[in-house]
Amino acid sequence: MVIGAGMGGLSTALRLADAGCQVTVFDAMHHVGGKMRQVPSAAGPIDAGPTVVTMRHVFDELFQTLGLRLADHVTLTQDDILARHFWPDGSELDFHANLEETLTAIDHFSGSKARGEFLKFHQDTAALFSAFEGPMMLRAHPRQTDLTLTVLKSPHLLRAMAPHHTLAQAVFKRFSDPRLAQVFARYSTYVGGNPYLSPALLSLIWQSEAAGVWRVKGGVHQLARAMQNIGQSMGVEFQLGQSIEAITKDADHVTGVTLSDGRHVAADIVVFNGDPRAIHIGLLGQDHAPRVTRAQVEPRSLSAYVWSFASRAWGKTLAHHNVFFGDDQRSEFDPIENGALPRDPTLYICAQDAGLDSNTDTALQRFEIIMNGAPTEAPTEREVAACRHLTFQTLADRGLVFPDPIPDSALMTPQDFATMFPASRGSLYGLSPHGMTAALKRPRARTSLKGLYLAGGGTHPGAGIPMACLSGRHAAEAILTDHALTLPSRPTAMRGGT
Repeated sequence: MVIGAGMGGLSTALRLADAGCQVTVFDAMHHVGGKMRQVPSAAGPIDAGPTVVTMRHVFDELFQTLGLRLADHVTLTQDDILARHFWPDGSELDFHANLEETLTAIDHFSGSKARGEFLKFHQDTAALFSAFEGPMMLRAHPRQTDLTLTVLKSPHLLRAMAPHHTLAQAVFKRFSDPRLAQVFARYSTYVGGNPYLSPALLSLIWQSEAAGVWRVKGGVHQLARAMQNIGQSMGVEFQLGQSIEAITKDADHVTGVTLSDGRHVAADIVVFNGDPRAIHIGLLGQDHAPRVTRAQVEPRSLSAYVWSFASRAWGKTLAHHNVFFGDDQRSEFDPIENGALPRDPTLYICAQDAGLDSNTDTALQRFEIIMNGAPTEAPTEREVAACRHLTFQTLADRGLVFPDPIPDSALMTPQDFATMFPASRGSLYGLSPHGMTAALKRPRARTSLKGLYLAGGGTHPGAGIPMACLSGRHAAEAILTDHALTLPSRPTAMRGGT
């Protein structure tokens, strides 16, 4: 039984069904995908969560494991422009899928010195990503000793890691142009981190984007829908719109779940694909609280204010990914640390129809705008009005205008996310990434209760749909290892064996 049809739950369910398990997936929502959701608009469905696929090899591997091809189930198109960046002084910079084009763009933007600084940064972060992907992301139980050994074998990594620096300190030291430092400091927000508190090691996140960004035809939600269809063809049962009241157990093993309507459903194995803080606070049964410790779920990562709407857009030519920077990142993150709205926010805009035939000044286009915010469950007075002014006035000051009325209902606040994802406190990424060892503190797939496993962005290896997909791999492998037959016969070379 899988609780939660987000990416981690879907990945787990498909792998277990492929191994011959009988799998049922429950979700309180009436659709699969979790945070990979869409909302309707006059211009068609709008992505209101993740907007692209990165680390495509993770999804290719999943489909290959099932004997399938990813490209046969969703249509992926690689973006030539990774992101378009805008600054208050009117300067603009595109990062391209082609490294040489990015180097040329940086040369024109800030000169040959900046070009050299970026190339060195790119090479260093590529080395970090290559070194830590195996022992950290792909390993179900990474250990500090293994990571230390990795660095000892390659001492040049230590300088690139900048272990005694925050990400902001490291990039502002590396780049003579503060605008480029702003670009790379922002990457900690991909996992819900404040760059002034996150470790410099998070600079390697750049490589997940540098390796390629893919759009999904119909929106990223179509990837979840495709996985649901595959699961159903394999016999996976989906019970959507069905809330779970508690995970049940006997003395030392799970026995199933109790639904919100009081019915009990028996299961030998339960995979919880929700925020693991729900386990810690006893939301699914007080007996389970010790299975997840406070250190594994606290402090919380960032939340966000997310606008999803259809409108025309005037004044700027947008790419698919766009980032509008403020003058001073401190005035964004210092207020957030105190639970307030940022004074001078960086705004991310996904122009979902950019580059398509429908993208004209007179046509309605689909947009998602994200502003970082503090995780909270308590509503703030006049929050929507304040957020509206802060978002759209900031963009108007930068030269981008949305002339059509945008309803308040187009905004998702941290409080809305707290309601949608129980026990999350509005945090979108689970445990905060602040601190050098934060990544090692996340819950792993196995818990101390037999038959209870965890998956999702709040568990190892972390937030984002590629990481959540990998969490499903770790959960499925743990289950299949723990419950495998132990006959003393030699393994067979053929899958399935005879």
